[in-house]
Amino acid sequence: MSQYIADSAKVGRGCVFGKNIVIEENVQIGDNVYIGHNVVIHEGTRIGSNVHVDDCCIIGKLPKSGVSSTREIPEKLPPLKIGNGSIMGSNVILYRGSMIGNEVFIGDLASIREQNEIGDRVIIGRLVVMEPMTRIGQRVRIAAGTHLTSNMIIEDDVFMGTEVSSSNDNTMGRRPVVYRGAHIKRGARIGSNSTLLPGVVVGVEAVVAAGTVVNRDVPDRKIIAGASPRIICDAWKLDTILTNQD
Repeated sequence: MSQYIADSAKVGRGCVFGKNIVIEENVQIGDNVYIGHNVVIHEGTRIGSNVHVDDCCIIGKLPKSGVSSTREIPEKLPPLKIGNGSIMGSNVILYRGSMIGNEVFIGDLASIREQNEIGDRVIIGRLVVMEPMTRIGQRVRIAAGTHLTSNMIIEDDVFMGTEVSSSNDNTMGRRPVVYRGAHIKRGARIGSNSTLLPGVVVGVEAVVAAGTVVNRDVPDRKIIAGASPRIICDAWKLDTILTNQD
């Protein structure tokens, strides 16, 4: 069995570790934690008690960005924190600087970026991608394959179906932008394959039917449905409009 556990790491009672794990400096792990095979836990990570981390996870990873990226990564990020009783599926990647609540389930192959906050008893499905600086409340359910853009707010008891797509950049990368993700209010339900455009607000207990393109705010307790694409104008005119807004 091959393991590296730094001398400064603190491990609670009753923990079970698989083969080929790496636990770096100043990691803190609570009692009765299971760590599967080939797991890397990066420096400073805080893991509560009764947590299950399945095979091949990367926990507390430091983010990096490309040369042309428009979002700066902070020089210092606080350690990743995982609450009591949470479960991580296989091949999950969790970045440094996020906070994950108690009894959270994160499915296989999900990726949670830095500076995110996830409340208690949240379910995040297989292959979900969560970009930075998004906040999820309590008891939220997010189904497989959904993309959560950065700068979103998702309040308590929200349901999001499979492969929901969200965006936060009205200029589609053509110039500096203020990122504005969607705000999904308490108890709202978003159907599978829906698209949430930048800055939209979905009201309390509202329902977005499957396949809907949400391009405007949805009032509280209303249902919206449908997508009506049409040709608007030549593509070059978009850049002219954006340039004239300066």
